[in-house]
Amino acid sequence: MTHSLDRPAWNALLTVHADLAEGGPLAKRYPTSIVPFAAPRDDTPESLRALAALSAPGEIMALVEAGPITVPDGHDVLIESTLVQMIGDRPYERIDDMRIEPLTPDDAEEMLALALLTKPGPFTLGAQRLGTFWGVKIDGRLAAMAGQRMRHPGLSELSGLCTHPDFQKRGLGTLLFRFVAGEITARDEQVFLHAYASNTSAIALYEQLGFKLRSQMNVKIVQRRG
Repeated sequence: MTHSLDRPAWNALLTVHADLAEGGPLAKRYPTSIVPFAAPRDDTPESLRALAALSAPGEIMALVEAGPITVPDGHDVLIESTLVQMIGDRPYERIDDMRIEPLTPDDAEEMLALALLTKPGPFTLGAQRLGTFWGVKIDGRLAAMAGQRMRHPGLSELSGLCTHPDFQKRGLGTLLFRFVAGEITARDEQVFLHAYASNTSAIALYEQLGFKLRSQMNVKIVQRRG
């Protein structure tokens, strides 16, 4: 029996994020203004054709699965990589720290600038529609942030964790990591995350914070021809 996290985008769009889903019963995607994740129901030709129909010429889709990824016709692979999917093995306490504040749509442009600088993963101006993000500001600048991305019943992905180079080595990333994990736990949900398999230092930190490897994951960023 497969785990819902083996196909994280499909199962998020089928459940908690169903109100954001574009597509139909054979393939779904998030709006491009929010995040590029998309997924077919399965690898049948019918589902792959439905997935291909969701993208316009030149558009990008991000496909993430535990198993092999079949690229739909008419699309080229821009990036192919391996991720690790990790899951928290214990509840996390809520942290009360006056430096941490919820981010709002007024912060979206600075959040996007920080994400483009530090590259934590796909990020857009509309990312806050997936879940709450929090940040630490220093001298009026967004120094670090983290939030939530894909969500399943009883499961939430911790994502968007990044710290501006000017404010690194102050423990802000670990602080926000623990804070968001605590907020997710407070909803009686389990925390999961993704990291590039090559990012061994981050994986080691997550292991120290109580996360265990659940599965290796494949990711392909594809673009519709034309």
